[in-house]
Formats: sequence, structure tokens, C-alpha cells
Amino acid sequence: MSEFTTPPLSRIRPDVQAMRAYVVQHAQGMVKLDAMENPHRLSTELQQQLGQRLGAVALNRYPGQRIADLKAALQHHVALPEGFALMLGNGSDELISLLALACAVPAQPGQTRATVLAPEPGFVMYGMSAQLQGLNYVGVPLTADFELDAPAMLRAMEQHRPAITYLAYPNNPSANLWSDAAMDAVIGAAGAHGGMVVIDEAYQPFAAKSYLGQLAQHRHVLLLRTLSKFGLAGVRLGYLIGPQALIAQIDKVRPPYNVSVLNAEAALFALENQDIFEAQAQDIKAQRALLLEALGKLPGVQVFPSQANMILLRVADAQKTFDDLCARGVLVKNVSKMHPLLANCLRLTVGTAAENRQLLAALEASL
Repeated sequence: MSEFTTPPLSRIRPDVQAMRAYVVQHAQGMVKLDAMENPHRLSTELQQQLGQRLGAVALNRYPGQRIADLKAALQHHVALPEGFALMLGNGSDELISLLALACAVPAQPGQTRATVLAPEPGFVMYGMSAQLQGLNYVGVPLTADFELDAPAMLRAMEQHRPAITYLAYPNNPSANLWSDAAMDAVIGAAGAHGGMVVIDEAYQPFAAKSYLGQLAQHRHVLLLRTLSKFGLAGVRLGYLIGPQALIAQIDKVRPPYNVSVLNAEAALFALENQDIFEAQAQDIKAQRALLLEALGKLPGVQVFPSQANMILLRVADAQKTFDDLCARGVLVKNVSKMHPLLANCLRLTVGTAAENRQLLAALEASL
């Protein structure tokens, strides 16, 4: 076999080679509290019902009518405002990538590339998708207590005039909601220079507020949601809501058949049984309150407020505490190196009552 005169790796973009891949932690045999998953499984009866439905799906055909049925069910689920539309993605990650792709206008001579802007620390896929699609990415630091720094956001928006501004509501990993005044200021500034705002409500099932009721007031605001936190992380289904004119354009870059018939059938089944998933969300919120109270009593631990199914806390030594928890069979997320504001911070998923007891016991032993 002859040697390559040009190594195949040289064909891979240098910026891609320099990137760090998204890492999923190994969780075999651990209490898994690292990825904001719903800890509740379906009952045996519902598992059997779902299995029968999935078994009857026509796998030999491309997705068709069931995708349309799912869109209609989601439109009813969210009470879609008049003049708005909805598109589906293979998880919200794909929709974030498609938004970047739709806005990746090639730079003309003397012009800069389009920009994506978001508060930081935040969801890593905003920046990663922007980079992969050749857009500029600008991260604006939050305040020391993880609030939206509206003046800094407005300065950055004036300078960069972003095509897309992301507002995670609640934010990941800080788990908090932004103030109404800060939201209004950023949304208004984006509208003034012709940019879009994407409000990412991935953790809406656990939050006290949603922006959905205010969506009809704007023609430049999109709402991003997922069924992952609803209880279907393994199904991979996200959806984007926005004015029909905007959704129609973004939908053009969506790959055909991007949502499988199995995903669609599982999502329809969940929506038909949404009272069960809503009860699970209520249990998670109750467990969150208990966990926040217990964590607040631990010495040397700073606990931040949460409107999601995760809790951010700061300890004296995040790496040591993370390692100690792993040694005791509990897996959380060490976010301390993600951003300077997250120094010595860990992010914990709210689990079942039993899982939370194991977490607290392991944390107390470590401290």
C-alpha cells in the first residue's frame, strides 16, 4: 500500500481539529446526576403500550403523516399563537445548528461574518454551532451572581449587531431565570438592528415562568424547546416556534426526514400521557426544594437558586469533591473549568428522593 502524498487529516478544517469534542461522561454503575435527565421511567404497563405502538410503525417507509400528526399535537400542546409556526429537530441541538446554517451569509469584501451572541457561562452548543457554520461567536459574561448583565449585552449588541442572540430561560448551568427588564432590553435592542432572539426554554417544565405568552408581541423572537427535559431525553426531539415567515425560511435548511417515525411515535405517546410527565415534573420540583434546603445547610457550600432540574453550587475544591463523589458512586458535572465565573462549581441534577439522599450522604462525607 502506497503512502498518501497528502494525509487525509489535512483535509479536515484546522479549526475543527483544534476543537474539543463534546464529552459524555461514563456512568455505568453510578447514580447518574450529571445530565439533567428526568430520573423517572415509564411504568411497566406504559412500557408495554409504547412497545406495541413502536412495533406497529412502518419502518420500511420514510416518515410522513405521523410527523404532521406530531406537529399538530405540539401546536395544541403549546397553544400556538396566531400567525406562528413550528418546526421539528432531532433534539434542540440540531435546531441550534440549523439556525446558524440559515444565518451563515458569506462575508463580502470589507464585511465581517454574521455573529451569534449569548451570555456566558451558557449552553456550549451556541458557540460550537456558530463556529462550525463559520459565524463569529461573542460571549458576554454574566454578573458574579449569574444574572444577565444587560448593559454589557447592549454594548456587545451595538458593536457586533448579531444575527442571533440566545437567551436561555432558565440558563444552563446557573439554572436561573433572567429579570423581565433585562429580557425586554435585549429583545428590544435585537429588534432595533434587525437581529433575531432565540429564547431557549429547555428547562421550562421546571420553571415558574415562560416567555410563550409574550411571543405574539414580536416578529423577531423564536422560542426553542425540547422534549428531553419533559422526560424523553433518549428520543431526541426538539421544536422551534416563531413567526411563520421566519420559520418558513429556517425550515429550508432542515434535512428531509430529520425526525424518525420512532421518535415521532414515542413523542405522540408521551403527549397523550402528558399528565404522567407533568406529575413527574412536580415531583422533581418538590425534590429540588428539599435538596436546595439540605445543601444550604452544609458547611462550606454556596448554593445558587434554581428554576430548572439542576442545582449549581460552589465548594472549596471542585475537583476533589467531584472525585470523592465518583468514588462513592455518584456522578455529577464538574463545570469549574468551563468559565472563570464557575470557579470551583459543580452542577447537580435533581434525582429521585433515593438518589438525592445518596448524593447528600456522599457530599457530606466528602466535605
